Amino acid sequence: MNEQLLNDDDVTLYGLFVEAFARLKPLVHRDLGVPDTWFEVLLRLGRTPGHRLRMTDLAEAVSFSSGGFTRLADRMATEGLIRRDPDPYDRRAALAVLTDEGAEALDRAMTAHVTHLRSHVTGLLSSEDRRHLERILRALRDANE
Repeated sequence: MNEQLLNDDDVTLYGLFVEAFARLKPLVHRDLGVPDTWFEVLLRLGRTPGHRLRMTDLAEAVSFSSGGFTRLADRMATEGLIRRDPDPYDRRAALAVLTDEGAEALDRAMTAHVTHLRSHVTGLLSSEDRRHLERILRALRDANE
C-alpha cells in the first residue's frame, strides 16, 4: 500500500467533508414531517419563482434518475403536495408545481430544519467562517457542474 497516498492531505480533507455531511444530515433533517427526498423537492419548488420546475430539471436538482423521480413525484402528487401541469413551451414535458398543501408542509418542515441548522451548523460558526464556507461550497459546486 502507498502510505503517502493513504495519508494525503487531500484525502483527509475530503474524508472530513464526507464525515461531517454524514453526521449533519440526519440532525438537520430531523422532525421534518416528510421524508428527506420529499423535503428536497418541496424546498426546490418553494425557492423557485412561480413554484414550478420542469420534471427533468427537478429530478436532476435532487439527484434522481427520471424514472425514480417519476415514482417519487407520483407519491407526492397522491399526497397532494405537488401536481403535474403540462409545460406550455414543450408538449412532451411536464412541470412539477407546488400545491397549497405542499407549501404548508414545506413551512412546517422549514421551521424544524432552520432550528436544527442553527443548532448543528451555522450556530457553531463565526460570521467569517460562514462567509468562507459559503464561498468554498459555491466554488466546488460551480466548478463541477
